[in-house]
Amino acid sequence: MISLPDFPWDRLTPYKERALAHPDGIVDLSVGTPVDPVPLVAQKALTEAADSPGYPLTYGTPRLREAAAGWLARRHGVRVDAADILPTIGSKELVAWLPTLLGVRPGEHVLFPELAYPTYDVGARLAGATPYATDGLLALGPERVPLVWVNSPSNPTGRVLPAEHLRKVVDWARERGAVVASDECYLELGWEESPVSILHPDVCGGSHEGLLAVHSLSKRSNLAGYRAGFAAGDPALIKRLLEMRKHAGMMMAAPVQAAMAAVLDDDAHADEQRERYARRRAVLRPALEGAGWRVEHSTAGLYLWATDGRGCWDQVEALAGLGILAAPGDFYGVAGAKHVRIAVTATDERINAAVLRLQ
Repeated sequence: MISLPDFPWDRLTPYKERALAHPDGIVDLSVGTPVDPVPLVAQKALTEAADSPGYPLTYGTPRLREAAAGWLARRHGVRVDAADILPTIGSKELVAWLPTLLGVRPGEHVLFPELAYPTYDVGARLAGATPYATDGLLALGPERVPLVWVNSPSNPTGRVLPAEHLRKVVDWARERGAVVASDECYLELGWEESPVSILHPDVCGGSHEGLLAVHSLSKRSNLAGYRAGFAAGDPALIKRLLEMRKHAGMMMAAPVQAAMAAVLDDDAHADEQRERYARRRAVLRPALEGAGWRVEHSTAGLYLWATDGRGCWDQVEALAGLGILAAPGDFYGVAGAKHVRIAVTATDERINAAVLRLQ
């Protein structure tokens, strides 16, 4: 039997019930699920592709892969051949299964940040490997490490890793034959700092050897319900993942592939969504700070990493008393025991309700 941690969000249920009891209703700033409309360009493409009786391609349509390559070049200065892109059923399933798909063996360590998305840990366990949370690459000494996760902008902290830092990770991994997987789901949401992809030439020196970038359209294009993501990078790694995924039947629905291609070609809706998040963030952050919370990092992404000095569950309880539901920092590692993660993904009306309550 594989030992997995309890699903963390179940622990929030009593606090959610308390927040729901507020006379003006709950302001749910916990999970960070999109609430704004799916772009019309995606809905139109999905509808036009609805008559799709045949099996879709695991590799994705050429149209989809070309759109993804175009987006990476246009928005992020990354040159990737369309052949080196692979659609995924959202990004979470790839994060969970990547160690298994790469053949990470029991007893080997999978590295990820001390404060991190919980699925990095789960993915290591599913492969029978040993999860290892650390911000220092030298923690395991000379031991061979098959896979290293980086996440910039970070979930939960919103911290941005500069190109120089990422370059050191790449150099370290290449010296040891490790794969670097970079979770870049919030790459377009830089605020005070501009994130950079692991595949950018300033980081990788123009070679994608040993590198995978993982992208999602859940936040950029409100496609969380569509399960639309992709991986890009090292041609040999993409080929390996493709062969494994063919055998496992991991294929994205054809209408979703069409919708994904359409939104990757369209920047206008993404810019509009970005402005929504910027507006909400601009009012929520000072309200939190005025109520006694200190916001740390949070220079990019969709979350405010905040603390008032108490334990994270005490802070969750205090906010729930105001009808505001937040995520406790220890969901993301023991280093988060005195922080909460506040999402800015609620509607303008709900964000304004939270601001009034905090005041």
